[in-house]
Amino acid sequence: MPAMDMTSRMSSHFDDALDTFKAARELAAPLAIAVDLLFGSLSNNGKILACGNGGSAADAQHFIAELVGRFERDRLPLAGVALNTDTSILTAVANDYGYEPVFERQVNALGQPGDILVAISTSGNSPSIVRAVEAAHEREMPVIALTGKGGGQLGALLYETDVHLCVPHDRTMRIQEVHILLLHAICDGIDALLLGDTL
Repeated sequence: MPAMDMTSRMSSHFDDALDTFKAARELAAPLAIAVDLLFGSLSNNGKILACGNGGSAADAQHFIAELVGRFERDRLPLAGVALNTDTSILTAVANDYGYEPVFERQVNALGQPGDILVAISTSGNSPSIVRAVEAAHEREMPVIALTGKGGGQLGALLYETDVHLCVPHDRTMRIQEVHILLLHAICDGIDALLLGDTL
């Protein structure tokens, strides 16, 4: 077996990531729509619910932390809840009903018309996220879906009033890297509308 050139392998990650970020620029227009949708909800006493599994759970929690805390500038806290952070709810629902409805039940409990669900799934096929989106639609909540790999089942579920941010890549790590950029860009856009443009 030939010796592995680890430096070249590591360099290839930077090259692939750069190519992915450049390709993802096509998401700028739907990203702007997502910012307007979120800002409109928050301005009308709505709240943002976010959910994901695994790395996407971390992204959902990170995003909500930026809203409730602060992003780059001080401002009033914004209403948001990460549905994957309450272990008592997650384990109770999973124990009694199975894992698939863990976010669906929270959307049904907390969501109101005018609120927004930010649903994160790299494949677009996570059953718990699909069910959360279906519940959001039943409660007249728009959905902002962050996916990759063509969008999967989520892409097919979305309404014209929803926003689909589908990263044009099939590798999970690249999709997740772009997802965090998208969420940071959303936070920046909301702050720009709230506090004024600093660019």
